[in-house]
Amino acid sequence: MRVLTFLILMTLWKKTLAFGFTRLSPIRSLQTRRFMSTSTEKQGLCGIEFVQQSVVNVLNENFDPKEVARANALAKLDKSKNKKKKKKKKKEDDERPEPEAAKPELSDEEKQAIANAAAEKSEPFGLKDAMVTPATRPEFGDYQVNAAMGLAKGIGMNPRECASKIVDGLMPKLGDIMETPEIAGPGFINLKFKEKYLEAAVTAMAKDSNGRLGIPLISDKKKIVVDFSSPNIAKEMHVGHLRSTIIGDTLCNVLEFAGNDVVRLNHIGDWGTQFGMLVEHLRDEFPAALKKETSQDVDLGDLVLLYKAAKKRFDADDDFKKRARDGVVKLQAGNQEELSAWESLCAASRKEYQQIYDALNIEGLTERGESFYNPFLHNIVKDLEEQGLAVESEGAKVVFLDGFQNRDGSMLPLLVQKSDGGFNYATTDLAAIRHRTQISKDEGGEEAQRVLYVTDAGQSQHFDMVFQAAKKASILPEGGKVSLEHVPFGLVQGEDGKKFATRSGETVKLKDLLKEAVRIAGEDMRTRNEEASLSAELEEVAKIVGIGAVKYADLSMNRESNYRFSYERMLSLNGNTAPYMLYSYARICSIIRKAIDQTGSTEVEWPQAADIIISHDAERQLIRNLIRLPDILAEVERELYPNKMCDYLFETSQKFNKFYENCSVNNAESPALKASRLSLCMATASTIRLLLDLLGIKTVERL
Repeated sequence: MRVLTFLILMTLWKKTLAFGFTRLSPIRSLQTRRFMSTSTEKQGLCGIEFVQQSVVNVLNENFDPKEVARANALAKLDKSKNKKKKKKKKKEDDERPEPEAAKPELSDEEKQAIANAAAEKSEPFGLKDAMVTPATRPEFGDYQVNAAMGLAKGIGMNPRECASKIVDGLMPKLGDIMETPEIAGPGFINLKFKEKYLEAAVTAMAKDSNGRLGIPLISDKKKIVVDFSSPNIAKEMHVGHLRSTIIGDTLCNVLEFAGNDVVRLNHIGDWGTQFGMLVEHLRDEFPAALKKETSQDVDLGDLVLLYKAAKKRFDADDDFKKRARDGVVKLQAGNQEELSAWESLCAASRKEYQQIYDALNIEGLTERGESFYNPFLHNIVKDLEEQGLAVESEGAKVVFLDGFQNRDGSMLPLLVQKSDGGFNYATTDLAAIRHRTQISKDEGGEEAQRVLYVTDAGQSQHFDMVFQAAKKASILPEGGKVSLEHVPFGLVQGEDGKKFATRSGETVKLKDLLKEAVRIAGEDMRTRNEEASLSAELEEVAKIVGIGAVKYADLSMNRESNYRFSYERMLSLNGNTAPYMLYSYARICSIIRKAIDQTGSTEVEWPQAADIIISHDAERQLIRNLIRLPDILAEVERELYPNKMCDYLFETSQKFNKFYENCSVNNAESPALKASRLSLCMATASTIRLLLDLLGIKTVERL
């Protein structure tokens, strides 16, 4: 019966998408809306990191890291000896000649010296030693601890005995939330949450449904710089900028939600030789742009057409080409006319890409273009030369790094200064690393502990070389205090698997792509409604669905993969798509409205959260999935793959469907059970809303 009800609801949803009354969820700034703690419990939800730390504590309390390191070192030496014996026997069997000079055997004293050295270098057990992973199958529980096998091997203990010792240490620490751990196979430890903890945990989520859902802030807060989006002045943002912009924004949201201090840097392309060409074109076509008092008020029209016109003149007119090259020198020297024209171009470009950011709901970007780092470039090259790292090659200055070669086997150079004295991207990136990691806050720097670069995968080698050069030249602080990470993403392709382009073969403009998504979403709604136009509210819904579909389709893919862009797939109500997720959220809101007899156009009146009671396995499976939320967010914070959130969202929605098919909310067997199931609906809706927020997608309470 409930399956039939679900199918009917799906049909009604499809029919009423266009004309059903719509209520938008309140949207606030990502910096302020639901990311601050409200009513979280002191402990918060106990995710995998809590279990890991508990295992680490047990290891350090019951095993001596020095003795384990010593035993492992001796075991490796014995293993090496056994390998030599086996190799020698094989050679004898094959009648192969012995090596001319065999290495002498190590004496017992030498072995002990090596073992003692390993012991001295050992450190207390850490999270990696805990070897805690999510359970591979539901029947195994929630987590699996694999530390016993490796530990036992080194210290000569039976793995199951070692596992038993770990279990004895874990019981006082996890006994309140976990069932008695089960030792399986050679020494795997299976951990399963107690039913009472499941009920209490999801109750805490429901009570904090407008806050952090019981997720505690991290204790080791970091300063993190995320370099993303990076449009070019006087050029249109294209589909490649889409991936950098929405992946970067989502990662910022997740890192910020965790409790980190995040700086969103927009490294715009606002400097370079092309500006001499553009400035001279403005001198002829828009002379007011060269005057400081009027440069900001000049309407430059279509910047793409302006760029193409300037480029055409540059290619065809030698006199103009000379003026353009002279103009670059004047601009870099700080000549006022050239600076005014450049500022006019930057101002016009900002207006253009701000429209894109507004459409994509991107907030909090700090513009830090290439021009910002220009004053620091000479010193970067000077420092590299003084350290003997930058050398002259064919008139240019380059840095040669280990491990990077051309196809012919010759060393691949990292260009830091061109033969004409100009600088390259690598020079700017090295200056940016120094500013982001070494310059103090008082001097305008970021003092970041982690720096992320969200760009296409084609730049991977460039960043590998820049990062290595930064370490070698001590531009990056020593001691591993700062992590530089390239966050690569694949290409956006057409449905045919080829380059995503217009019919004429040109790169698809991001502005046009977003408008088309909104248009298709609106057309679908108008078709279902059988009316010529939509109300203002439904137009806003079309925008939310269209933009959300584009973002979700991208973010739901492994970012390193290429993906085929399809309006039809991304706007589908079936599968792991934004429309399906938006519907899932609105559907739960509808269930709650019906349960509390709420009518009218007001926002959903979320009922007071009640204690959760597990009465059916479908409830249990939904709850076990919901409490994985901290683990999912921690994984994205660590590994930087937003698709993990999308996969989890889809799984959550699927498990909620099974719950709703098997567990009546309005016709529950008792008032307490109805209140419990309403609270479970609240926790699920809040989970979906939070994750869509982190993905930068607005929600609607009615569709």
